[in-house]
Amino acid sequence: MKRVLATILFVCAIIVVPAFSQVRMTKEQILFYTSDWNGERFPDGRPKVPDDLLKRALDVSIEDVWDYLRDKGYKCQFDGGWQALHIDKPFAGRALTAQYMPLRPDMAKAIAAEGKAEGRVSWTNSWPINELREGDVYVADGFGKVIEGTLIGSNLGSGIAAHTHSGFVFDAGIRDQEENREIPNLNGFYRGYDPSAWADMTLTAINAPVRIGRAIVLPGDLVLAKTDGVIFIPAILAEDAVSSAEFTNLQDEFNFELNRSGKNGGEFEGGWTSQKYDALAKWIDAHPEKLRMPRSEFNAILEKRKSR
Repeated sequence: MKRVLATILFVCAIIVVPAFSQVRMTKEQILFYTSDWNGERFPDGRPKVPDDLLKRALDVSIEDVWDYLRDKGYKCQFDGGWQALHIDKPFAGRALTAQYMPLRPDMAKAIAAEGKAEGRVSWTNSWPINELREGDVYVADGFGKVIEGTLIGSNLGSGIAAHTHSGFVFDAGIRDQEENREIPNLNGFYRGYDPSAWADMTLTAINAPVRIGRAIVLPGDLVLAKTDGVIFIPAILAEDAVSSAEFTNLQDEFNFELNRSGKNGGEFEGGWTSQKYDALAKWIDAHPEKLRMPRSEFNAILEKRKSR
């Protein structure tokens, strides 16, 4: 009787234990890494940075965001040295991350079996694309591989464009570069172009923390890609980082005007006294169209900087 009871309990345990995906991070895992985020989230758990912030980010400089993040202790959020489909066209979005590794047959077999059980189709480099939403940026750690590290061709590129209307950042290569450039609503940064097909690689994680060059990226980070590189802004700091960068941009614009008119003397970089900040506020009164943030937010940042 005891043996029968033990068998029943064992079978029941198998039935009630949930089967967690090993490749796609669970919502609980994403919440663990992004626990300080208190805003809206996607069903998968990723922080959902507001749409208007994605648009505002396009007008700030990487340096001004980098300065803000470094002051907050985030020293590994930028990476440069990219090729791009449209290097002169900035784009921004919310990170959906993916990690790739060199192919190991036993590991690849297990991953393929999991994909089949989940109803996934095609090769693993297409799986993250099916998870993308509008406003996302597909961020992939392909360990810098270019030859046979071409994570997408033009067919997968068109899939990214259809899902995101934005683009991708690949620490890896792409193929079909010419055709990808012709796809509407698609931009992308990557390490290099090669005509070879993707080979000897496998996807190992979706929405896990990844390393892109010297930068660390979490799912939901605000990705800002501009001519000179890519910066990954933690979701919890995105609004303050963009507002701070906007304020610095206004300071610079005002200061450039003073330099042109010869009113700065030898203080070409600023000399920001309380009186000069007051002059900046008056300049904003005369040019309210220059503000992207609410005036109350501008005033709050102004007071903080005056108190330094």
